Amino acid sequence: MSIYCPTIAVMCFREVRRGFTLVEAMVAAIVLVLGITTAITTLQYGLRALDTARNLTAASQVMQSEIERLRLKSWAQIQALQDAHDTAVAVESGAGTARFTCQREIRDIKTDMKEIVIMASWNGMDGRPHSARLMTRYCRSGLNDYYYTVH
Repeated sequence: MSIYCPTIAVMCFREVRRGFTLVEAMVAAIVLVLGITTAITTLQYGLRALDTARNLTAASQVMQSEIERLRLKSWAQIQALQDAHDTAVAVESGAGTARFTCQREIRDIKTDMKEIVIMASWNGMDGRPHSARLMTRYCRSGLNDYYYTVH
């Protein structure tokens, strides 16, 4: 496009831009794709962390329920469980607990003290295996209500 510049008395040519070049459009598309990819990746990590936290809470509740059930047993009943080598723990079919498998391990620490470990394992939404352990000490004389979680 040409226009007349009266001050110099010559024709001045000015370039008029009417849109984006192909390079500008490609750079904008790359930035947009990177932004969307980052958002999706962050969302996946967040959902995986949420699933792990939810499953760990449910597993802790299942294991604590088993510990409480064992606390109600007598020394002879605990000894019978240990002698039977029965390590399977029945998981009640509640909301979301079907994916867990639990095992129990009872071992002697001292003459009048046993250590009971409940182990839960499950697969997360991404297929990775997870596990948690709950441990308590059971004494013949009654100190059997202390437990802690080991991840």
